[in-house]
Amino acid sequence: MNKKDLNLTDEEQDILDSYEAGEWQSVDDKVSEMKTYQEYARATHKKDRRVNIRISSKNLDAIQKRALEEGIPYQTLISSILHKYVNGRLVERS
Repeated sequence: MNKKDLNLTDEEQDILDSYEAGEWQSVDDKVSEMKTYQEYARATHKKDRRVNIRISSKNLDAIQKRALEEGIPYQTLISSILHKYVNGRLVERS
């Protein structure tokens, strides 16, 4: 299939290519497998530590404004930014 025909993003096209190449396998016990990955997700997003930081008023105002635009609490936005950074998914724009 062609990406243009389906109007797929690059990521979606990669997934389709992987599937069509036979790289995907069914699991025997889907319910158990789903529970395992749900536990991984819960552990990953568990917020069990508190951090206090000093931040400039200008930066905090900008973060709060962006969070408002996104419709999320600013602490959640800060947590998301940190999570992306430590996982290597936060990249600078040129």
